[in-house]
Amino acid sequence: MYGLDGKVAFITGAARGQGRAHAELLASAGVDIIGIDICAQLETVAYPMSTAADLGDTAALVEKQGRRMVALQADVRNAAEVRSAVQHGVAEFGRLDIVLANAGIMAHSLPPYANSEQAWKDSIDTMLTGVWNTLQATVPALIAGQRGGAIVITSSAAGLRAQTTERSGGADGYFAAKFGVVGLMKAYAGSLGEHNIRVNSLHPCGVKTPMVVNDFFPRWIDAHPKTATALVNALPAEMIETTDVSNAVLYLVSDAGRFVTGSTLTVDAGLTTVN
Repeated sequence: MYGLDGKVAFITGAARGQGRAHAELLASAGVDIIGIDICAQLETVAYPMSTAADLGDTAALVEKQGRRMVALQADVRNAAEVRSAVQHGVAEFGRLDIVLANAGIMAHSLPPYANSEQAWKDSIDTMLTGVWNTLQATVPALIAGQRGGAIVITSSAAGLRAQTTERSGGADGYFAAKFGVVGLMKAYAGSLGEHNIRVNSLHPCGVKTPMVVNDFFPRWIDAHPKTATALVNALPAEMIETTDVSNAVLYLVSDAGRFVTGSTLTVDAGLTTVN
């Protein structure tokens, strides 16, 4: 049904959350995985970030599905590290078919970083420059394979409709990056169509991952009531599951979505229809 058996996917932010769920579901459909994650803490991020052990757990879940995973610690902000990871994975598996530019952070920090330039920079560098670095590193391998391919960029519901700013470096950087990658998606979808490479962006609402299910995020929401109001979904769900997003990824990268490109797919429980 999906036409994915024997294909290879490169996933950023693979250690946990949405990236882990995508890796596990694609593996169940017959896909081998090249997965990277920073596996380190940024000072501007208040919640605990991923670890090398987390990335190892993702690899174990992939292997449980009968597939292989090349799991590497790499920072999407560093173009050389991303290129090296792609080269390593392609050398191991001999091909690349799917790219999930998924890595993200919420640098919506408490003091001293709450309104800092560094929080803005970390957000842009991870979620906009990091996506560009991922595209630059992977597109040549997709084209060289002459088999077509699929790229999915993780944006957000916040990348489709504006939220009220409170001039926070991290939050502003998040919004700017999530809007910015839509422009990248559109540009790459147009340019890669001749190679039968499809490019789409994914726009979830709040997802139950360690990025938001932690001790910090509820305190941040309490301190920003306008933002809390803007996060209310149309459907009766406060947040969605990682599998809800992964099912959308599966559609976009499989034969089921073979003529879908240049699209902004929402998995947002109707958030963008009511706010």
